[in-house]
Amino acid sequence: MKVGIVGAGLVGSTTAYSLLMRGVGSEIVLVDKDARRAASEADDIGHAVPFTHPLTVRAADYDGLEGAQVVVVAAGVPQKAGQSRMDVLGRNAAIFADVIPSVLNAAPDAVLIITSNPVDVMTHVAVRFARAHGAPEGRVFGSGTTLDTARFRQLIATRIGVDAQHVHGYVLGEHGDSEVLAWSTMSVAGMPLDEFCRHRGATISGCDRAGIDDAVRNAAYRIIEGKGATYYGVGAAIARIVDTVLGDHRSVLTVSYPDADVAGVPDVTLSLPRLVGGDGVLDTFRPDLPEDETTALATSASAVRSAIDEVEASGNLPA
Repeated sequence: MKVGIVGAGLVGSTTAYSLLMRGVGSEIVLVDKDARRAASEADDIGHAVPFTHPLTVRAADYDGLEGAQVVVVAAGVPQKAGQSRMDVLGRNAAIFADVIPSVLNAAPDAVLIITSNPVDVMTHVAVRFARAHGAPEGRVFGSGTTLDTARFRQLIATRIGVDAQHVHGYVLGEHGDSEVLAWSTMSVAGMPLDEFCRHRGATISGCDRAGIDDAVRNAAYRIIEGKGATYYGVGAAIARIVDTVLGDHRSVLTVSYPDADVAGVPDVTLSLPRLVGGDGVLDTFRPDLPEDETTALATSASAVRSAIDEVEASGNLPA
């Protein structure tokens, strides 16, 4: 099973390494406009093969993606300290005008997973180019709030003293400043979070909730300020999504995908719980949210829609 990765920067190369460490696929192909960088990353990652799993890791041009079941698109300008994800929007949208058609020409049957920031808008852009190319619906989607959701669950798990794999709940909306930590969706061991806390004698105060919200919402900014970029967490999250597609696991993940209407905002691309399998996004689930979270989701959807409007106003997207 071949996995392509377009963009051999920190996110793309770390994704390749995460795939190797998980033993996902049989071949990883790195594509980058800087062919020397792609080749060096492939060599470096390939040297870990004897210690991990028997995968082939190599660099190639777009034609090397032929036969790939999944292609991760990590190409674009990275977010830097002091920048929001939206600050890199214009430059990355222009890059996609070349990248998406090139990927689909080489691998027309592949599922494309978009990771370039701002991921919701870039996913919207990618879907538009894919539709113009005749790609089936559902086969192009973004990594969305998969990592944010994992951060949310981990912080709650640490606070109440349980394994994070048994904490369930979602971060919805934009992968960015307006994202919605949907506390109402949180459950542990089949019980609502508050009920579990009462059973265990644990508490999550309003101050705790505010701290967790801040830690999730601003995690990327703090990491970027400290070391210049984020890549380990997102690389692991993308590897999880790729594994889900290759194995047709039918997992429910908060990935980014176009919706006709979200909380009254039309034609917007953002994260909701979605069923993901071998053909990409198979279904969408809409949690029954309380009024405050519904309002927050509408605000988040509006923020993404405004950014999409900016791209559409440029006239660079296909109809």
